[in-house]
Amino acid sequence: HPAVVDAVQLVRLPYHLSAVTQATALAAPEHTDTLLKYVEQLKRERDRLVAELRALGYDVTESDANFVQFGTFADSHVVWQKILDRGVLVRDNGVPGRLRVTAGTPAENDAFLDAVRELVSYVGATPTPPKEQSA
Repeated sequence: HPAVVDAVQLVRLPYHLSAVTQATALAAPEHTDTLLKYVEQLKRERDRLVAELRALGYDVTESDANFVQFGTFADSHVVWQKILDRGVLVRDNGVPGRLRVTAGTPAENDAFLDAVRELVSYVGATPTPPKEQSA
C-alpha cells in the first residue's frame, strides 16, 4: 500500500544499520571506560606509525584520525601490491604517490611496519624526495 511505503520512507535511516550494530550502539555507554582505553591505545599506535614511517624517510600527513597517509612513491599502486603480497592491507586511495594505513592493534601495526621495512630496499617503495618549491 502506498501510504505504508510513504510512512516507512519517513522514518527510515539514510543507510542500513543491522540489528547487531544497533544493539552495540545501545550497549556502548555502559562500557565507556573500555572504549576510551581502546581509543587511547589507537592514538598511541597511530603516533607510533607516524614516528616509524618518518624514521624510514617517508613523508607522513598529519592526522587526528585512525589512519595515516604516507609516501611519496613513484608508483603507489606497485607498492600497495607489494605490501599486500606480504599479507598486509593498506589503501591506495588515489592520492598520487601516497598510501593510507589504518592504525590497528600493536601486532597488526608491527606486521605493517615489518612489511614496509622489507620494501625500503625495493626501488619503487623508497620514498622520493619532495620537490623543491621555487621562490
